[in-house]
Amino acid sequence: MLRDVRHMVREVTQAVAPIVAVIIIIQVFLMKTPLLTILLFLLGSAMVVIGIALFLLGVKIGLLPMGETIGSEMPKSGSVILIVVVAFLFGLLATIAEPDVRVLTSMVQTVSNGTIPQNPLILVIAVGVGFFVATAILRILYNVPIAWLFCAGYAAVLILSFFTPAEYLPIAFDAGGVTTGPVTVPFILALGIGVSSVLGGRSALKDGFGLIGLASIGPILGVMLLGVLG
Repeated sequence: MLRDVRHMVREVTQAVAPIVAVIIIIQVFLMKTPLLTILLFLLGSAMVVIGIALFLLGVKIGLLPMGETIGSEMPKSGSVILIVVVAFLFGLLATIAEPDVRVLTSMVQTVSNGTIPQNPLILVIAVGVGFFVATAILRILYNVPIAWLFCAGYAAVLILSFFTPAEYLPIAFDAGGVTTGPVTVPFILALGIGVSSVLGGRSALKDGFGLIGLASIGPILGVMLLGVLG
């Protein structure tokens, strides 16, 4: 375990170090930032490295195996309804727990002076993700070409864009982006790989991926519908 922690810290440090170096150069030579501020920035950067490393380690030893296990066990129940409900709930709850979603909705509420409240927006985004995760799992079960779902989903986005109020359009597309965050992505991918791995004649590489792309359509449509109906 300790070796895994060291390995993860080293990987995260290599990823974060160039960003930290550029920011320090800008602070020192362009902004003339005080030394105390730079030291606080370095302290914060160290905490970020440790936090991300521990999070990624948790994903590796917890979320991914659990998601694959649940995904591989669901088809054995023989109940399509159960599979759809479980997939929807996982998509819904993972999105509610997603930090990126909370950041976006909080900023939207602030900028809109409360006219677009945070909690209903989170719920709309989460329901959209849950619906399309369930749809993606059904696609794997019934071997539906993923291109059909992408075409149908983005055709709906294109049509709705003509009726959605202008202030909701950018929020809708940002909502699709923030759902691809550190909580939602690992679990949904593991779920899809788990389902495809137990179905005979299926490729986990071909069928287990694409769920995130489909799931990101849900929030876009959800926020657009919120603007149209609101």
